[in-house]
Amino acid sequence: MQNIKDQSVTQYPPRVIQFGEGNFMRGFFNWQLAQMNKQGLFQGSAIVVQPIPQGLKALLDEQDDRYTVILEGLVDGVPMQKAEIISTIHEVIDPYRQWQEFLALADNEALDIIVSNTTEAGIRFDPSDTISDTPPSSYPAKLTALLYRRFQLKKPGFTIIPCELIDRNGEKLKQAVQAYAELWALPKAFSEWLNSDNQFCCSLVDRIVPGYPREQAAAYETLLGYQDQLIVTAEPFMLWVIEGSEIEAKLPLAAAGLNVIVTDDMTPYRERKVHLLNGPHTAIVSLGCLAGLETVEDVMNDPDFALYVERLFQNELIPMLDLPETQLRAYAEEIKERFKNPYVHHQLQSIALNSVSKFTARLLPVLMRFYQKKQQIPLRITASLAALLHRYLTGPFEDEALVSAIFTEAKQLAPSAQYAFLLGNDALWQIDLRFLTDDIQTMTSILALDGPRALLHYVEQQEAVSPV
Repeated sequence: MQNIKDQSVTQYPPRVIQFGEGNFMRGFFNWQLAQMNKQGLFQGSAIVVQPIPQGLKALLDEQDDRYTVILEGLVDGVPMQKAEIISTIHEVIDPYRQWQEFLALADNEALDIIVSNTTEAGIRFDPSDTISDTPPSSYPAKLTALLYRRFQLKKPGFTIIPCELIDRNGEKLKQAVQAYAELWALPKAFSEWLNSDNQFCCSLVDRIVPGYPREQAAAYETLLGYQDQLIVTAEPFMLWVIEGSEIEAKLPLAAAGLNVIVTDDMTPYRERKVHLLNGPHTAIVSLGCLAGLETVEDVMNDPDFALYVERLFQNELIPMLDLPETQLRAYAEEIKERFKNPYVHHQLQSIALNSVSKFTARLLPVLMRFYQKKQQIPLRITASLAALLHRYLTGPFEDEALVSAIFTEAKQLAPSAQYAFLLGNDALWQIDLRFLTDDIQTMTSILALDGPRALLHYVEQQEAVSPV
């Protein structure tokens, strides 16, 4: 069998510096570069910087920086699979062994875009990093060193677009760079240049990228006709919201037909994703686990749970979001199709990790907005909270140490006092939720006696009596 490097591809000169070579960036950003190149809109590639000592440089070098992206999922309800060789990585630099080569990237004015995905923990300020480290440990410190070299060379700045999954990621990255400039006593003129010549864009990314299909890899290679140790599987859906100006002139992503939105305020889009995509994930996880379901697809194929998800969207989530209803309903339909993807076996147990903080970020703001607006509780969101509390009190769970300690304390109390104690705990929710105590106790009693399906039926009955 041939190797992927034996396949004919078109290669383009480097125009982007990319921090991160993991599955997501290769299945999201590098794939997008390929779509622009195919249409003659960009004609460029990325020089990738390996952000940690243990990375994929050796494997990518072995394959001449090529790999295959396989999109698989439902499109308009029809299963699809499409494979494409991606050749938009020009080279990979390991700054732990190639520090001078990394710094030399600042010399090349054709490189005027920086993108990154170094995990949520990647954008952090580590005061132990110094300017003499080769390299410093954190991503923002490496970036500061590169930017300072660019400044010293009196060259133009960069458009910097982080893709890390944290709120206001561009602002937080810039704050970290400014903190290093102060810590390292860099000239005031450098800080002024950071503001005047560089654009740090906040962005929001959305695509499920399961990555290397370990169990199906041999079958895929047989179909492809070549060996590839770096196959990336991803869903067809993708969205990139970028907050900034003149992005399209540098990255004509939307012109290539990609689902990319450039805006001066990404807040509504972030709320849409957090509450309409991540929110239902969190809502179904405890109820689904208690019902013995294993995957998101299982939930969507179960009539009781499919109805729960449908009415969660229509009656509780969509009415509380500040975007046109038609747009929100269309987005909800896309999400339901993604949830049904037969190729992505998204385990409920993996979503269940750290459920308290996820509920607080994804569903609690909607719960409070609903209660304040309608003076009644959103029954399905409340049922998901009841299931979360019941699951944590009655079985094993994985969460932060503080959360575990609070639930351990709750278990020492009489059952009648446990829910008021937990709902009133500011450390869990940053707000007093004891107004939910009676409803939560009723719902958890149903869970304990008759199980989650009985609770779903109870919610339907209650809504019929007092419609929203």
